[in-house]
Amino acid sequence: MSLSSLGWTDSYASAFQPYIASGCVPARVALEHKHAYELLTPAGPLSAECTGKLLHAATVRADLPAVGDWVAVRLRPGESHADIHAILPRRTKFSRRAAGNAAVEQIVAANVDTVLLVTALDQNFNLRRIERTLAVAWESGAQPVVILNKADLHPDPAAARAAVAAIAPAVPILTLTALAPSDPAMRFSVSIETEKRTVALTVDAVAALAPWLVPGHTLAFLGSSGVGKSTLINRLLGTERKTTRALSGAVGKGRHTTTHRELIVAPSGVLVIDTPGMRELQLWDVNDDALDTAFADVAALATRCSFRDCSHRAEPGCAIQAALEDGSLDCQRWQSFQKLQREQAYAARKADPRLDRENKAAWKKLHKQGRMIMRMKHGGAD
Repeated sequence: MSLSSLGWTDSYASAFQPYIASGCVPARVALEHKHAYELLTPAGPLSAECTGKLLHAATVRADLPAVGDWVAVRLRPGESHADIHAILPRRTKFSRRAAGNAAVEQIVAANVDTVLLVTALDQNFNLRRIERTLAVAWESGAQPVVILNKADLHPDPAAARAAVAAIAPAVPILTLTALAPSDPAMRFSVSIETEKRTVALTVDAVAALAPWLVPGHTLAFLGSSGVGKSTLINRLLGTERKTTRALSGAVGKGRHTTTHRELIVAPSGVLVIDTPGMRELQLWDVNDDALDTAFADVAALATRCSFRDCSHRAEPGCAIQAALEDGSLDCQRWQSFQKLQREQAYAARKADPRLDRENKAAWKKLHKQGRMIMRMKHGGAD
């Protein structure tokens, strides 16, 4: 195993230069425990812990290593153990707001090339959830790919795929069944669409993912519990390394099996990050560009409004309202966009105290103006 086979690039090599003189070597985080990490290196796996200095300098959890990170470590003499001294700059990162009331960033996967957004064509199928996940995926800096798994459970997989293609322009979409065996009679159809071409193939799950199974390339499998991520990863690994469980007859969904994030090297040389199923995906620092990319049709319509500051409510010449009226823009998609916009603004305020103060000051001013107007009206009535 070499550094390049673990995803090492010239940009990481440049960032690592300051740590060479201190005797550090590069390693990649494969597994994160509560107070320790499992690392991958050309010399083999290592167990490691953060130095006290790194822990002291970390003001938030995101300042500590996450699965997929490249770190500078120093080996302990005579031990297969190391100390983590620094984290190299992240090229990409898929983050969400951690569960709970506190505004805390949780890095799900770092330094990912392609995010495989897995959903199942069972009762888990939800276009609004796909829109949300795509917005976060575009913000991460990685290329998203949508996988519609369990196609055998849907009465019309082609229609489901068309519905996803309508909300995910320029995003490759795979429709497959991860459990399909090698028997040719049990194989299934896979459609791959980009903005440039559409290709229809009849292949198995591994062949469907072939364009992304590049040695040194990092894939992250993301999705709700029970959508089949572990089954797909087992197909890529050629072994039952990941525990899987049968479909729940009570709710018509797969069961949760993965309990931690882990980076694995597949036989093909591709690096795979498996993640636990996400029951909720709250936005964290998703900017306007990422939201506009996920909702490219809405963003394009907004540019055609008569007024640059159009609120898309009752202004004359509003292209959004016109599209809603003639049906060219789905009402639920517009509502989903607005909801994510509000959530984006809320997340930004929680992450930046200055924005939070400005928002509270603005509302305080509005309330004050409202009270003055009411007093004036009341005084006029007297």
